[in-house]
Amino acid sequence: MTTNADSAKPARRRAPAGAAVLREDVTDAIRAAVFEELAAVGYARMSIEGIARRAGVGKTAVYRRWRSKLHLVLDLVSAIAVQGLPAPDTGSLEGDLRLLYEVTSRALKHPVAGQIIPDLQAEAARNPDIAEAMQKALREGQHGVANGIVRSAAARGEVRADLDEDLALDLISGPLYWRAVVVRTPLPKAYLGKLASATAAGLRAL
Repeated sequence: MTTNADSAKPARRRAPAGAAVLREDVTDAIRAAVFEELAAVGYARMSIEGIARRAGVGKTAVYRRWRSKLHLVLDLVSAIAVQGLPAPDTGSLEGDLRLLYEVTSRALKHPVAGQIIPDLQAEAARNPDIAEAMQKALREGQHGVANGIVRSAAARGEVRADLDEDLALDLISGPLYWRAVVVRTPLPKAYLGKLASATAAGLRAL
């Protein structure tokens, strides 16, 4: 028998049939496994099976989130661009550059980054989708920080207000990336300070 009290109770809502709730901790584990797998075997040999094994999940958990290893890698590379780097605010152009170089060099010296970036660059020469994602990650990832450094320097009168931002980005990011990722030789102890000083002088001359 149904009472008035029973009829007044709100009906319990059920999740739609077939709806999958994607656990965030599983997604994070898969993302971490992708970086490890890329560093270990490279993009060409990377597989969904290997990623799932490293993450401690089944292949289905990966495919629920990404259709293929290409979409998975593109998603992660694009996320790097969105995260970017912390904007330095030391009060001087040279100080901001030095701090940026210190943070960037630590990130590039990480063995995972040192192996993944060159591998994906090689893959980008054959795959336009990866090429576009890499360009976004490598360029836009530092674009906002470099522009912030230049605009702060312009506000302090250290550089011209109409400085070419694209040229400034190339000047700021190019030398360290060349040395750390392309040439891949150890940085001398005073290198970052000298690089910051030289870059600051170059920006003032533009």
